Amino acid sequence: MTSRVGLRAAGTNGAEVRHRERVVPQYQMSAPLKSELRKLNLVHLLLWLLVAAQMSVSHFQLLSHDTVCMPYQWEYPYLLSLLPLLFSSLSLPKNNISYLVLSLISAGLFSVAPLIYGGMEMFPVAQQLYRHGKAYRFIFGFSAVTVMYLIMVVAVQVHAWQIYYMKKLLDSWFNTTQEKKKK
Repeated sequence: MTSRVGLRAAGTNGAEVRHRERVVPQYQMSAPLKSELRKLNLVHLLLWLLVAAQMSVSHFQLLSHDTVCMPYQWEYPYLLSLLPLLFSSLSLPKNNISYLVLSLISAGLFSVAPLIYGGMEMFPVAQQLYRHGKAYRFIFGFSAVTVMYLIMVVAVQVHAWQIYYMKKLLDSWFNTTQEKKKK
């Protein structure tokens, strides 16, 4: 900084402007991506809590099985989707690339894969409900397959956006670290 009286501070002759112009776009991209990822993590946590609550109520028989049915098989591995959420949350404060990569990989394994399996597992039941109008599992009076498919539709969208934003954030952070290594 220059002052009206006295010499200019050392190292502020304007040569660092090029560095500032190069760093700023990374932060302009990183901050909104982190914000969106935090919002998606919150929605993911709410979905996970819904599935965990349904499974807990069913297993501990807090309500009768007529009110809340037994969980489908895909719901058990979906409970592991808390891991990518944890890794993602740990990576954001200090731009930790390792945690973000773990989150990205585990999101595919523990979030998306169980949802794909669940869609295939519940398809015959949904087909029977559509063709014959008969449902055998219920959640608070609604067809369990309908409720779970609604949860799955929202979950697929949330996880797809999470993976997209994590990939964009990873690219942003990786480019920054590569530029630092070149110096």
